Amino acid sequence: MSECIFCDIIAGKAPASMVYQDDQVCAFMTIGPINPGHVLIVPTQHFEKLTDMDEETGARLFAVTMRVAKALRRSGLRCEGLNLFLAEGEVAFQSVFHAHIHIIPRFSGDGFALLVEEKEPPREELDQIAVQLREALEARGMPENNKAIQE
Repeated sequence: MSECIFCDIIAGKAPASMVYQDDQVCAFMTIGPINPGHVLIVPTQHFEKLTDMDEETGARLFAVTMRVAKALRRSGLRCEGLNLFLAEGEVAFQSVFHAHIHIIPRFSGDGFALLVEEKEPPREELDQIAVQLREALEARGMPENNKAIQE
């Protein structure tokens, strides 16, 4: 076995209840579901983080996520809503360091909650953060399709 359980699952070296697999992405049931139907979508190539992934693989990851989410809605499993969750880094609760998206079916009274303290920063702070992000995008060569209002 390797040091990555998801790589072992993809290679067929560890058991999994597989939902979908192609050359770039696979989907399988998590062994610790929040609700029945909780699926993990993972790239078949090892990427520790979403931000390590090339855009083609990322696009395929999200396309398969959308397809599995639609299948979950049609499956007959209890699913009044969905949460998608991607954790990047230990501080964000990533516990398996192979990028993955959780599709979590939700229903009233399921007991799952996100407890957060919402902050309401002033508009000036939001504007400054937007400028920093636009500059970071432009530094990566992405201004061509950015329709954000420039100051």
